[in-house]
Amino acid sequence: VQLQASGGGLVQAGDSLRLSCAASGRIFSNNGMGWFRQAPGKEREFVAHISWRGGSTSYADSVKGRFTISRDNAKNTVYLQMNSLKSEDTAVYYCAAARSSYGSRETSQYSYWGQGTLVTVSS
Repeated sequence: VQLQASGGGLVQAGDSLRLSCAASGRIFSNNGMGWFRQAPGKEREFVAHISWRGGSTSYADSVKGRFTISRDNAKNTVYLQMNSLKSEDTAVYYCAAARSSYGSRETSQYSYWGQGTLVTVSS
């Protein structure tokens, strides 16, 4: 099982980016998926998660209303649309496959992790 995150880059405050996470292997369609991020010198933190069919989502308060998580099970891909980016959104973003069908805010509930993609927001 592999998760490949992409779409990061350098943008200005107020810009948008869309991250993608492509999954290979048998895991994906039945698993909740999540996005986490880790800024320099900080612990990895929850950003968003989505249930296996996409009907349930959850967001960290810091991104609610600006970020949208979605998935396309036919393409084995989960997305994170990030709008109105702020300098504090600068981090390496990781996608992960959950042990459950609904996802979680806890890193311990995820079995597989992508390699991360760097998002840098300049103010």
